[in-house]
Amino acid sequence: MSCQISRYLSSSIIKKQIMGITGLLLSGFIIGHLIGNLLVFVSADTFNKYAHTLVTNPAIYFAECALSIIFISHIFMAIKLTIENKKARPEQYYLKTNTGRGATLASSSMPYTGMILLIFLVWHICGLKYGTIYHTTIDGTQMRDLYKLMIEYFSVPWHTIGYIIGMSAIAIHTSHGLSSSFQSLGFQHPKYDKKIKIISKVYAIIVGLGFSSLPIYFYFQGVQ
Repeated sequence: MSCQISRYLSSSIIKKQIMGITGLLLSGFIIGHLIGNLLVFVSADTFNKYAHTLVTNPAIYFAECALSIIFISHIFMAIKLTIENKKARPEQYYLKTNTGRGATLASSSMPYTGMILLIFLVWHICGLKYGTIYHTTIDGTQMRDLYKLMIEYFSVPWHTIGYIIGMSAIAIHTSHGLSSSFQSLGFQHPKYDKKIKIISKVYAIIVGLGFSSLPIYFYFQGVQ
C-alpha cells in the first residue's frame, strides 16, 4: 500500500492535478484582482479606499503567504512536468504531425508565456507595490494614494506597453491553462468539453482586455 501511495505521489498524474488545482486558484485570484482594480473607473477615492481596506486587514499576510505557496507550487510542477516530458520524448522522436488535434498557439507557448508572467510579476510588484508612496486623506483617514502612483507609473510609455504585453501573455496562458486545469482534475466529457473551452477563452479575453484597459486609462490621465 505504501509503495502504491509513493508511486502515485511521484506520478505525473498527481503533478498535473496539483497544476490543475493551483491553476484554478490562481485564476480565481486573477479575476478577483481585476474586479478590485476596475474600481479605478468609479473614482480615485473608491479605489484608494478599496486598496487601503485590503492592506490594513491583518488577514492580508495569511492571504499573501497562501498565494505565494500556490504560485510557487504551480511554477515548480510546471517546470518538473516540462523536464519529465522532454526526457520521455527526446527531440529526435518529437515530430509534429497533423492529427487534427494539433497543438494550438496557447498550448505550445505555455512555458514561454509562463516565463513572461513570472518576469512581469516581479516587475509589477517592484513598480507598484513598492513604488513611490503618496498619501491622501479620505473621510478623515490617511492612506496611500495608489491612484496617483498609477498615473505617475503609466505616464511612462514603456511601462504601459510592458503591462499590456504582460496581460497579453496572461490571456494566452489562461485561454489554454484554465481548460487544461479542469481536464487534469477529471472534468472531461464530450458533453461539456466544448463549453469549458469556450468559458476559458471568454475568461482570457475578459482578463486580457480588462487589465490592459488600466494602463491605457492611466496613461491618458497622465497625459492630461
